Amino acid sequence: MVTEKFRRQLRQESEKWWSEGLIDAALYDRLSDRYQLQSLEKDASNRFIIILMGLGGILLGLAVLTFVAANWQAWSRGFKMTLLLSLLIGVNAAGFYLWRSPSLKNSQKTSYQRLGQGLLLLGGLTLGANLALMSQMFHKSGTFYELLLIWGLGVAMMAHGLRLVSLSFLSLILISMGYGLSCLNWASGQASLPLQLLVMHMPLVISLIFIPLAYWSRSRVLFGFSAILIAIALVLNLVPLSLQDAPASGWIMAIAFTLPPALLWSYTSRLWRFSQSPRLAPTPQPDAFSPIARKLSIVSLSFSLYLFSFAGGWQGSTFASSSGALALNWQPLIDALLLGIVAGLGWLELFQEKRRSRFQEKFINSGIMAAMLGLMAGVFILHFEVHSIANIATFIFNILLFLLAIGLIRDGLALSDRQLFWVGMSLLVLGILSRMLEYDTGLLLKSVAFALCGVGVILSGLWFERKIGVRSQN
Repeated sequence: MVTEKFRRQLRQESEKWWSEGLIDAALYDRLSDRYQLQSLEKDASNRFIIILMGLGGILLGLAVLTFVAANWQAWSRGFKMTLLLSLLIGVNAAGFYLWRSPSLKNSQKTSYQRLGQGLLLLGGLTLGANLALMSQMFHKSGTFYELLLIWGLGVAMMAHGLRLVSLSFLSLILISMGYGLSCLNWASGQASLPLQLLVMHMPLVISLIFIPLAYWSRSRVLFGFSAILIAIALVLNLVPLSLQDAPASGWIMAIAFTLPPALLWSYTSRLWRFSQSPRLAPTPQPDAFSPIARKLSIVSLSFSLYLFSFAGGWQGSTFASSSGALALNWQPLIDALLLGIVAGLGWLELFQEKRRSRFQEKFINSGIMAAMLGLMAGVFILHFEVHSIANIATFIFNILLFLLAIGLIRDGLALSDRQLFWVGMSLLVLGILSRMLEYDTGLLLKSVAFALCGVGVILSGLWFERKIGVRSQN
């Protein structure tokens, strides 16, 4: 997409080229028509008007809120309800009209569409105010995270109807905040049954609501944040099931920490066939979100390996729990089962592709990932179900951590990928420094380790940049 900064620079340079005789008037006119150089000032004026309207709207909104707060207690309940509903409907109706109005000229569409999107986002925020004030008027008590979850679901319905990225992100933020607060306050047991089910099945809820929205809006960022929340929700919902010597705790721990990276690594849009649905916008390219999912899989695996590379993570047979009732709730396993089926189908397709293509360019490939995840699961099951192997488990997870780091460094060098190289270097240095700080070693040895890591990072970075420069010249 051509930015306004580029257009302004192009206009300055093309005028200089014209004055110096490098291009003629016909070529200058063609450039001006192609990049709409004559409309730069008008676009800037339209943006300035929108900013003024936005600031004026904020001040008017504050004035309305202040006026309502001053007279809220004196108004009747019916008038309050009429005012709230009128505000909600009016803001959303105005936003929808400006966003989709066909009567606007082409030069005005972009500016007014942005203003309409802003009003629709304000309508989503107004929905939360309506929910809070309506519940207060009718004396419906509840926790704050219940309000956030209901509010987020309402905004998600608006996002599905309008296909707006801004509303999708607002809904994802609200549901994420509500889910986080629900995990902190779950022991109170004050939530209603539907919201309890919503929290327990949060991975499926996020998958069904926000993954389609990411495809509809072609937003890689929305897909990435949705995938992160799915992985976090799987861990937070499954780990409590292994508390207080619950049956099959080792299997549950294995599922909790191996399913997220396995699901993300094997993810492919071909499993869903979104592009064949007439309602959905076509995806930018086949498997457009698979690279993002694989990067997040590496992050998830790195977190799990680093967390359990500490000896303290394996002390005791299980984790301590403050809520025994939570350990008896097995409903999150339904999400694990369904998402596990999706991951299994993805891995089957990966292995079929591996048979068709025998050449593997990367060291961290599907085979290595499957082996590492299988070994992780086996260690969890053996330690928690059969016999405690804390020292062996710590050693294995450290080996896997350093193997992953070295593999990422190797792939970064082979593919001239700075991101892979520096992620691997960071993981390697973090693992070394963590082991030096964890175990009782002398200060002199720690100083030498820090110095060696610092020198190694500097020399490796310089060597990597030199290698990339030589390869680009060839």
